[in-house]
Amino acid sequence: MSFVGFQFTAVAVPVQMYDITRSSLWVGLIGVAGLVPLLIFSLWGGAVADVRDRRLVLLASSALMWFATLALLAHALSGLDSPHVLLGLVGVQSAAFAVSSPTRSAIMPRLVPEELVPAAATLGFTFGNIGQVLGPLGAGLILAHGDFALAYGVDAALFTVAMWAALRLPAMPPAERAADAPRSRIGDLVDSMRYLRAQPVLLLTFAIDIAAMVLAMPRAVFPEVAAEKFGGDRAVGWLYSAIAIGAVVAGLGSGWVSRVRRQGVVIVAAVVGWGLAVAVAGLAPALWLAVLGLAVAGAADLVSAAFRQTILLTHAPDEMRGRMQGAFIAVVAGGPRLGDLRVGAMAAATGATVAWVSGGIAAAIVAVLLAVAYPVLLRYTVRETER
Repeated sequence: MSFVGFQFTAVAVPVQMYDITRSSLWVGLIGVAGLVPLLIFSLWGGAVADVRDRRLVLLASSALMWFATLALLAHALSGLDSPHVLLGLVGVQSAAFAVSSPTRSAIMPRLVPEELVPAAATLGFTFGNIGQVLGPLGAGLILAHGDFALAYGVDAALFTVAMWAALRLPAMPPAERAADAPRSRIGDLVDSMRYLRAQPVLLLTFAIDIAAMVLAMPRAVFPEVAAEKFGGDRAVGWLYSAIAIGAVVAGLGSGWVSRVRRQGVVIVAAVVGWGLAVAVAGLAPALWLAVLGLAVAGAADLVSAAFRQTILLTHAPDEMRGRMQGAFIAVVAGGPRLGDLRVGAMAAATGATVAWVSGGIAAAIVAVLLAVAYPVLLRYTVRETER
């Protein structure tokens, strides 16, 4: 329920920004506003989650997200229509999300046995994508009437479910720390960077996802494409939902993920499929074809995300999971924000279609080049984790 509500805001903010400014570049700047606090607080938040009760960290960060949503509601009701206020509130919301998301992910291995982590990770991504289907479709219906306040109000109401869920969790005290472990957050971050630098497989999963999201994420041009090509705000809900629709369908048929051993090969293939499907969707002359192409891209993205998350959760020891999930969130949430800036700025110069299609093709090419240049990811199997 909270994922559904969050997507009402995720769609309403860029649509409201485009409504105020009539510029995809301003919509792209939303990604920049969210990126800096995301990078800072995801790493810091992951370090805090490793040394504090993860349930309490989740509660505190979720409360801040709730406040940011209420502030967006107040801004919409005021009629101020300030793009700068929107950017500022997106920054606050991003900082809170950057702490809550790695904390929530780090909790997962405490709740299920290790052999079920791939299934649990896939289930988590599937539920998230269900929210990304229902939320944008509902937001599209509301925004067709220009009611931004109602969209933010729905998010604020449904977010109470996230708070209830966090309250229902058991206590999650930190794992025992080694005697030589750092005793400061800066020391924790330096320690985590040293650990990550020695893990080439993890670094490659981050690199390939950054390439996929920065180059091929087209969502910053969705308001413009919906308005100029597909008939307005009713279409924008379908565009924002389409990637998640494919991810949900893939998630419902994901029983096979726990049986895959060559996880690195599957990640590379999925990222190539993501890029090519995004490019095809950008060329679609009809809304349903664009939705279909984006849905195929979403299915590929779910597969990639599930295996990247699995490798990270099974590779890292419990005392490092919060920090590694912080790095993971910085990549998976920061990459799309850079992608928003890339496609928004390029669309201002070349047009939305060229910016959309060229990015998808580039992402597929870069994924292949990374895999060939650094074959350690292609060679990765589950047996390495078991050893």
